[in-house]
Amino acid sequence: MSRSAVTPEALTGRSEQHLCAAADAAALGAAVHRDVVEPLHALRREAAAAGFELRVLSGFRSFERQRSIWNRKADGQLAVLDSDAVPLDVAVLSETELTFAILRWSALPGASRHHWGTDLDVYDQSATPNGYEIQLVPEEVEAGGMFARLHEWLDARIARGAAHGFFRPYDRDRGGVAPERWHLSHAPTAAACERGLTPALLREVVERSDLRLKEAVLRHLDEIYERFVTNVNRPDT
Repeated sequence: MSRSAVTPEALTGRSEQHLCAAADAAALGAAVHRDVVEPLHALRREAAAAGFELRVLSGFRSFERQRSIWNRKADGQLAVLDSDAVPLDVAVLSETELTFAILRWSALPGASRHHWGTDLDVYDQSATPNGYEIQLVPEEVEAGGMFARLHEWLDARIARGAAHGFFRPYDRDRGGVAPERWHLSHAPTAAACERGLTPALLREVVERSDLRLKEAVLRHLDEIYERFVTNVNRPDT
């Protein structure tokens, strides 16, 4: 699938036709878009030369996988965090409040950039203590955190345009998704996906899904699209 021919199914996590071969996924530790394979290999080689073992914790994520995460948060089976990554008492939240609280850290199914295979959550395996379960929380990646040095190195590469097209879509708080320093996106490949994911397509997918909080989502979908889907860092591509 070329960057100019992104299917609605691929955009919304309902197809895997855009993904790399199984052998590439095994080598990288995650399935990614086929156009991301070589840039990611190059970034990992350069990270290794700098003393890091850059690993992918999460690459492609299907609609069903994202729906499972969303529904379990809505049902109280998984923690819902506030902006400081502290668990909320979901029992006191209205459906609308719960919807927006989940969106702070978890994408709406159908709207996750992970559906595209262009976006990755990364960490430094060499800095991970034995037996530690990675949480993907700010404390791991901020100054003094176990993965801070890797991300400082990535910051420098991104700033000088030497990160093989990778950038941080959630580099700062824009009033939507919380900053995610661990989240990288391959700009040249993600750009076509960004153009293709329209409000109409997202509404169609949500309407047909078995999604908790569906009524609240549909009622506020225009605001969700503006704040949590399109409100991201966009480098020149």
